[in-house]
Amino acid sequence: MRAVVQRSGPAKCEVDGKVTGSIIGGLVVLVSVDPEDTIKDIEWMGNKISGLRIFSDSDGKMNRSLLDVVSEQDDDRKFGVLSISQFTLHGNARKGFRPSFVGAAPPDMAEEYYKQFNDEVRKRGLNVEEGIFGAMMNISLINEGPVTILIDSKHKF
Repeated sequence: MRAVVQRSGPAKCEVDGKVTGSIIGGLVVLVSVDPEDTIKDIEWMGNKISGLRIFSDSDGKMNRSLLDVVSEQDDDRKFGVLSISQFTLHGNARKGFRPSFVGAAPPDMAEEYYKQFNDEVRKRGLNVEEGIFGAMMNISLINEGPVTILIDSKHKF
């Protein structure tokens, strides 16, 4: 399982002009499933992203996780994770100019694991807003920092 994690201000996903998910701040996570992933990859990724310390503490150091930030909010607006399925993260562009996506899980498996990943993050106490699996989505976000982290459950990078 691979993810691109972006620390974000306001972010939203739109499909056909309709908002399917939005947050006022938190993390935008682009998620891709590997055909060899298991429930352990889902659990590992959910734990890693929920606990990822990329929010600043009072000294300005990235030392707090989204769980820490959310626990301090007294605002009932949606602060959390905007999760977007993105099989292209498993694209291979080493040869030629057209990427190959054979490294991505088949759609049925990918959709199920994407849903399980979102549930795994919710189990840890975070609000998760979603895109629509397989749809053409327009994602808008303000990348704060900017902070962007690449994560792979197989530790390939």
